[in-house]
Amino acid sequence: MTEDALAYVKQRGLGALADKMGIEIVEFSVERSVARMPVLGNTQPADLLHGGAYVVLGESLGSMSANLYAGEGRLAVGIEINASHTRSATSGYVTGVCTPIHLGRTLTTHEISVTDDQGRRCSTIRITNLIKDL
Repeated sequence: MTEDALAYVKQRGLGALADKMGIEIVEFSVERSVARMPVLGNTQPADLLHGGAYVVLGESLGSMSANLYAGEGRLAVGIEINASHTRSATSGYVTGVCTPIHLGRTLTTHEISVTDDQGRRCSTIRITNLIKDL
């Protein structure tokens, strides 16, 4: 995590929802961003991590990464997101690893792979952000 990227995350924050869900940044750069989130407190009635929680983790990582890439005076906003859940997390933490698929002048697309504490993939999220001038 570069000092500039770390300062960016600290200055901007992840947002109230991400804070409530316990999402914390582990690594942050344009090329790769990593965050983790506890399963506890983010479950559905069957005690499985809620599918929407995976999406919040993915969107938080993808949007913040797109905004870092966009740079000063520009804003990246999500225009499309999808998720495929392949395993259920029931305890511990899940970790999202966000990597760019496309970094363009006006659009970015990122893939976020979310794994459990055993390294098993639980969800794959793809987000596209529109970059616009402020």
